[in-house]
Amino acid sequence: MRKHCVACFPGIAIGGAMSLAAILLAAAPLAAQGPPGKPSIDRATTTEPSGARAALALQDLLVDAIARGEKSVVAIYRVDGDEAPRADSLEISRSSGRLARATASPGDSDFIPDEYGTGVVIDRHGLILTCYHVLGLKSQHYVTTYERKVYPARIKAADPRSDLAVLEIKADDLVPIKLGNADTLKKGQIVVALGNPFAIARDGQASASWGIIANLARKAGPAFDSGNRPLKDKLYHFGTLIQTDAKLNFGTSGGALVNLKGEMIGLTTALAATAGYEQAAGYAIPVDATFRRAVDTLKDGREVEYGYLGVKPVNLNPAEILGGAHGARIMQVEPGSPAEESNLKLGDVVTQVNGRAIFDADELYRDVGSLPAESHVELMVLRDEQTTKIPVVLAKYPVRGVKVVTKPGPSWRGMRIDFGTALPRDLGRIDLGIPDPGSAVVVVEVEKGSPAAAAGLQYGMFIGAVGTTSVRTPREFFRAVAGKTGDVSLRMATTALGQPDIRTVKPPAQ
Repeated sequence: MRKHCVACFPGIAIGGAMSLAAILLAAAPLAAQGPPGKPSIDRATTTEPSGARAALALQDLLVDAIARGEKSVVAIYRVDGDEAPRADSLEISRSSGRLARATASPGDSDFIPDEYGTGVVIDRHGLILTCYHVLGLKSQHYVTTYERKVYPARIKAADPRSDLAVLEIKADDLVPIKLGNADTLKKGQIVVALGNPFAIARDGQASASWGIIANLARKAGPAFDSGNRPLKDKLYHFGTLIQTDAKLNFGTSGGALVNLKGEMIGLTTALAATAGYEQAAGYAIPVDATFRRAVDTLKDGREVEYGYLGVKPVNLNPAEILGGAHGARIMQVEPGSPAEESNLKLGDVVTQVNGRAIFDADELYRDVGSLPAESHVELMVLRDEQTTKIPVVLAKYPVRGVKVVTKPGPSWRGMRIDFGTALPRDLGRIDLGIPDPGSAVVVVEVEKGSPAAAAGLQYGMFIGAVGTTSVRTPREFFRAVAGKTGDVSLRMATTALGQPDIRTVKPPAQ
C-alpha cells in the first residue's frame, strides 16, 4: 500500500519484459548458426526450433505459469479511520467529501481506494497471506478474489519481524497457491510477478510482469527510528531477500513471485533502494524454511517466535578477511543470556552456525534469528587460534512493532508470561533494575479482576522463581505451577526496599 510501501516505487527493470523478449528472439537464430568460424547449422536437417518457435515456447510457459498462479492472487485495499465502512454491509461513509467514495462503494468498479496491495491465497477456507506493511492495524480491509467477489477481511495474525500477515475472509472455495522452494533458486532463472499495481487489478484480475532472478540473499536498507538512527528490525535487513528485475509498482507488495511452473517462490515486497537512487529494485521474501514456519504459525493465529543468542557481533577487520578468515567477532555478551550460559566470551569469533559458514555480523544475526526460541544450536567458535564447538539453547528475541495474535499462549490465574529476553528494553518496564532478563520470565498481560491482578502483578514485572524453583522460560514456569491448587508464592526478579519481593497469588474463586 502506498503510505507503507516505501519501496513500491516503480523502477526501470533492467532486462525487462520487452528487452528480454527481443534478446531471446535475436539469440535463438544466432545460437543455431553456431560459434564464429564454424559452419552454420542446416535448418533443413535439424530438429532444433527456430528463433520464433523458441520465443513462442517461452511465451507458452509464461502464459501457463500466469494461469496457474493468478487464481490464487487477490487484490487488497483498505479504508482508514472515520471513512471505514461497516465490514458486514460494505457501505461507505458519505461524510468524507471525497468524490470516489461519495459515488462508489468497495466492490464497485469505480471505487478507487487510497490504500491498496496484494495477497495470495494459502488456504481454500479463506486465509490470505500478505505483507505486514500492507495492512493498517485499525483499518477496514477488503479482498477481491479472482472470481471478482469482494469480502471484508479481518487480520488473523501479523508479524512485524518477518513482514508477514494473514487475513481471513468468509470463503471456502478459494484456490491456494502452490509453494515452491526458494533454496534451489539461481541467478538468471525466469520469474513472473503477479500483483495489483496502482490498484488497477482491484477487480481480482492480477497484473503480471516478468524478468529474472537478479540476486539472492540481499539486504534491505535499514529503517530509521524517531531520532533518525538506523534500525534493523526485520529479518530481511540481515540478508534474506530475492532480488528480481521484474517490475514491481505501487500495490504489488504481498503478491506472488512465481517460477515457470506457477509455484510461488517468493512473496513480493518493494523496498527502498539505497539512499540517493531514484528508482527502486524489486524484492521478494523467499519461500524457505523460515517463511514456511512463519506462515504456518500465522495461519493458526499464533505469535511467531525467533531465537536470541545475546551477543553484539562485529565484522572482522579487512586484513583478517584478506588473510582468508571469516566469521563475526563477539564484542558484547548480555548478562544471563544463552551466550553467557554457554561460556561465549569477548573476542570469540563465530565461524559457523549449525554447520553453515558465517561471513559477517549480519549473517550471525540472520542465522540465529531465523530459528525458533528454545532451538538447540551448535556454534563453531575460534578462540585463541583454537576452534571448538559450543552448543547453545536460544532464548526469545525481542520483536519490535505491534503483533497481532488471535490465538494467544496459555495463561495462569489471569496472567500471561514470556521469556524475559522477549521484552524490548526500552518499552516501559516496571522493574527497570533487573540485571539479567535471561534469568527470569516477564509478565506480558494481566486480566483485570484476576488473582494475578489482586496480587499486584503488572505488565513488565519479572518473575525469578515459583516458590524456591527458579524459572527462566515459560516452559519452566508452567512446569513449576502445574498441579498447584492453593496459594502460590512468586519471587520477583528485583527487590523492594532491599527486601525480597514476594507476591502471593491465590487460586481462582470457585
